[in-house]
Amino acid sequence: MVRRSGTAVPESGPVSVRVDGRRLRVTNLDKVLYPADGFSKAEVIDYYTRIAPVLLPHLAGRPVTFRRYPDGVDGGSFFEKDVSRHAPDWVRTMRLPTPGSGKGSETADFAMIDDLPSLVWAANLAAIELHVPQWTVGPRGGRRAPDLVVFDLDPGEPAGLVHCCRVAELIREVLAEDGLTGYPKTSGAKGLQLYVPVAVADAERTSRYARAVAQRLAREHPDHVLAVMAKARRAGKVLIDWSQNNPAKTTVAPYSLRARDHPTVSTPVTWQEVESCRRPADLVCTAPDVLDRVNRDGDLLAGLHDNPGRLPR
Repeated sequence: MVRRSGTAVPESGPVSVRVDGRRLRVTNLDKVLYPADGFSKAEVIDYYTRIAPVLLPHLAGRPVTFRRYPDGVDGGSFFEKDVSRHAPDWVRTMRLPTPGSGKGSETADFAMIDDLPSLVWAANLAAIELHVPQWTVGPRGGRRAPDLVVFDLDPGEPAGLVHCCRVAELIREVLAEDGLTGYPKTSGAKGLQLYVPVAVADAERTSRYARAVAQRLAREHPDHVLAVMAKARRAGKVLIDWSQNNPAKTTVAPYSLRARDHPTVSTPVTWQEVESCRRPADLVCTAPDVLDRVNRDGDLLAGLHDNPGRLPR
């Protein structure tokens, strides 16, 4: 399902553009960031500009970690948390603790991508992937309790996306027993993720619950499900990575591009699509596909936080 999208920015640079009243300098617009597909930096910026109305609500209040690919997806990449050296003064940042950081700093100034100019600025940095935690921060930087449980389903070859769909259905059954609702999205890579909106006071409860569900399903379906990270045991099984609920970890945001051969996207999908998935291509969506889906269906995660559930004791 690889198709082109028209671009809304000129493919020459550097270019000074005005976005919602902010002046930005965009560069290297004709650089191809996805060589196998020919998808350029201009098209990355165009995608993020057009998807912004449904993406921005899922970034709101969440410090964003960039995964940048300045030389394209076939080149090197790096994660960037601290943007204090180069962020324009109009990009809102939040200084937050980063205990155990490999860079030796105890804090970082994270970008808070609240508006379209900030999103375009990030896209111009070749921040192809946008990762966020399962919690938000208050206006003065206080970290709130998690509002999501995430189940990250990671298949070990020869298992793949289809196997993840079957495991997602098992998780949905457990969630229903507990009065909870799961919302599926593709990872945009080879896996699937489930979001479960919750209201908790203790930040550790989400991780404990996800681990308990993963361990239960690993016991009940030992030939198909794994709840531990051991690579030697992964072949042909789906890891339910409950550790993604550690408050120090992040998950790729809904509607974020991924650094694959083609410009695939972490795409919200329906349970009907999960149930009917029989081959990976059924749920692989590129940037143009996702724009078409949103134009047709809106944001499938629009009501994600409307009715948070209560985790069982």
